[in-house]
Amino acid sequence: MATRSFFKKWRFPHLVSPFLNQLTRTPNPIKQSSSTSDVAVFQCKTVSWGLREYHDGRPRGPLWKGKKLIGKEALFVILGLKRFKDDEDKIQKFIKNHVLRLLKMDLFAVLSELERQEEVSLALMIFNVMHKQDWYKPDVFLYKDLIIALARAKKMEEVMQLWESMRKENLFPDSQTYTEVIRGFLKYGSPADAMNVYEDMKNSPDPPEELPFRILLKGLLPHPLLRNKVKQDFEEIFPDSNIYDPPQEIFGVR
Repeated sequence: MATRSFFKKWRFPHLVSPFLNQLTRTPNPIKQSSSTSDVAVFQCKTVSWGLREYHDGRPRGPLWKGKKLIGKEALFVILGLKRFKDDEDKIQKFIKNHVLRLLKMDLFAVLSELERQEEVSLALMIFNVMHKQDWYKPDVFLYKDLIIALARAKKMEEVMQLWESMRKENLFPDSQTYTEVIRGFLKYGSPADAMNVYEDMKNSPDPPEELPFRILLKGLLPHPLLRNKVKQDFEEIFPDSNIYDPPQEIFGVR
């Protein structure tokens, strides 16, 4: 009996004490050191149930999100289109053999990525492929992203082709699209086309915004007759807003 009670008293603490010590152990306080790097490294480590966690240096968040949302087939198509973009025969063959086999969501992913990479000519090819699919339905936002990308690349002829196609489908762009197209025509050196877009904007069912008007008023400074017309419309639609008129001597008008 004495032997049994001896083992009951001492066996359990000797076996469990290392585990309890590991659970209840607290990290040593930071030692004072002249090196600040040692302190920074110590603070980056966290102790949780005896395990230490480290930051492995890989980027977090949206830096990796884009590629994960694009499938392998879509990435293959993007690389292939960029590879054969200077060879018309090869790129048409590639579209027939690979692009037409993509699923709907993969086509949208390819279009968005090409627009992001400013490969606007390739993006226009993909849009034309999507436009011929049975599942295609008129979508103003699909036109909007491509039109803005083309306008920023100063591909104004392609912009007008898409613009006409969009109007045939009875779609009206939003204020941002009008702004980018008007700015694109002004930079392209075609104020007449900018005024045509402006007239189309006035017939839009959406309420007008100030930004397209101000872009026109600034871009039409060398054309006082066209600017005065836009200025009158602006004052009627936005009576509480002010317009800055620079001195006429800047443009040689006395």
